[in-house]
Amino acid sequence: MNQWIATFLLLSLVFNSSSIGSFVEAEPSVCDDKCAVRCSKAGLRDRCLKYCGICCVACDECVPSGTYGNKDECPCYRDMKNSKGNPKCP
Repeated sequence: MNQWIATFLLLSLVFNSSSIGSFVEAEPSVCDDKCAVRCSKAGLRDRCLKYCGICCVACDECVPSGTYGNKDECPCYRDMKNSKGNPKCP
């Protein structure tokens, strides 16, 4: 019984420490504000906000201006691809 408890605690510690290191420091309100503008006319607003937020944090808070296009302003944002090779960022 004690072995199971020790294993559980060890796995919990490993999981928690690995998930803490995966967060990138960024000002959430900056990305939230920029993505709100970027996704203001999107048909699937929730999905747009989700992926825009991911891209914003990964690209050091760079989000292209406007609601569409202008991706040349942020090469990181422009070049990010999903698993299928399509553009990830809205």
